[in-house]
Amino acid sequence: MRSRDAINAPEALVLTMVLVSVADGGMTDREIGIMSGLVQTLPAFQDFTSEALSDATNRAVELLQDDDGLAQAALLMRAALNAKLRETAYALACEVVAGGRGARKQSLEMLEFVRGELSLDPLVSAAIERGVRARYQRVDANC
Repeated sequence: MRSRDAINAPEALVLTMVLVSVADGGMTDREIGIMSGLVQTLPAFQDFTSEALSDATNRAVELLQDDDGLAQAALLMRAALNAKLRETAYALACEVVAGGRGARKQSLEMLEFVRGELSLDPLVSAAIERGVRARYQRVDANC
């Protein structure tokens, strides 16, 4: 996944998840599990295998190690994702943040980067964020 290599939509969705996962220092086993679960269950990944996930994840990590890796990642995502899949990409990124280590400063900054690079409508972004936040609420003993 170099800057000159085009990627397909599922690979771009994985790239987006990897971006937010590595933003705060690296992927955790929990975040890898979340990504794997999403790939196994969502229609956007219908023909995407576990092997393809592993390959796309490794290539995304390698890309992000390049000096201009973040800029190249943004170019690749924009080229591979139509408007609807850009919303899906953002939703997946939010899922990884919420289900992983939580909303740390670096992860939130990367979500902001993704939102901007994918030119998402602020109301749509807020709705996605709120939906994910609702999914990850914890049951409080005082409820």
